[in-house]
Amino acid sequence: MAVDESRAGVAAPPEVAPVRTGEDLDWGRIEAHLRARLPADLDLGGEFEVLQFPNGAANLTYLLRFGDVELVLRRPPFGTLAPGAHDMKREFAVLSQLWKHFDRAPRAYLFCDDAEVAGADFFVMERRRGVVIRGVLPDEMRSQADVGQRIGTALVEAMGEFHGLDPVACGLGKLGRPDGFVLRQVTGWKKRWDLVANPKHDAAMQAAHARLAADVPEAQRVSFVHNDLKLDNCMFAPANPDRVIAFFDWDMTTLGDPLIDLGTLLNYWPDPADGAHSRGSHEGMQRMGLPTRADVRRIYGERTGLDLSRAGWYEAFALWKTATVSQQLHHRWAVGDSTDPRMETIADRVPALAETANALLDELDSV
Repeated sequence: MAVDESRAGVAAPPEVAPVRTGEDLDWGRIEAHLRARLPADLDLGGEFEVLQFPNGAANLTYLLRFGDVELVLRRPPFGTLAPGAHDMKREFAVLSQLWKHFDRAPRAYLFCDDAEVAGADFFVMERRRGVVIRGVLPDEMRSQADVGQRIGTALVEAMGEFHGLDPVACGLGKLGRPDGFVLRQVTGWKKRWDLVANPKHDAAMQAAHARLAADVPEAQRVSFVHNDLKLDNCMFAPANPDRVIAFFDWDMTTLGDPLIDLGTLLNYWPDPADGAHSRGSHEGMQRMGLPTRADVRRIYGERTGLDLSRAGWYEAFALWKTATVSQQLHHRWAVGDSTDPRMETIADRVPALAETANALLDELDSV
């Protein structure tokens, strides 16, 4: 598939920006806390400066500069949080160990659960430098042959490598409870939907959930599960589309069925056959020349050796879960817990997501 050149010269959204109104923290207190507790070899003698990574939809992520030293601080969003969501302690536990075994995992340095410092749990990790692709190809990649195919293949290969890791050997064998993991996902996300449900869309969401819960697959093996793998949670070196250099947003990482991650990726992945309900975590992905969803399944199956005959169930669950997340994010905006203007309309896609999930389940029923 050729890359659509119509977006040549379109600027990618900035990676960092001034802190959004209403999302500042007590930076003096945070600076003092970090200077006293971060490793001495980080050399934090320089002047302190703060910017924000503005492109995420939930957790608050800030760039901290101590002179030439750059670090990243992550904490949950303000307001009431969904049960089990935005777990900074979990994200720190993963990244403080996994970087030693999987070089796409940034290194975490410090965790703080003293709410007097930043208003909530937070952790600090290294900053990785590269490009995050959000619907616009970097200029350095645009002229390369088959760039979309190569980006997509690199991501699927990296996911397969991640799922091949031994959690025990990585020091994370007790990270989660793999037995019954998928059923708990289906049950837990239903509770989250019920907390924020829009009555106009509830019937379709309830119907899809009932069908998912009635036919939960058995896991083929236990692996790490990132739980939010998608193109814009990955980083590439600007001129190299053949290798992912980092994964981000590890706060839901656990142990369980790796096909949950495959379903998540497929849920966010565009395909020429999508028609009116085109997918993609960002506008523009549809024109990048990415592999088809069938290609994604094929590459992943070849990399892992897993049976993908039930991949449609995992894809349908991911669509249903994304609809729930969208409604959660809109609800936070509606009650004033978020000032992000993108959240005003994010739940508009809930009906299409529920419809597509039900259509995928229809396909499984017909086999």
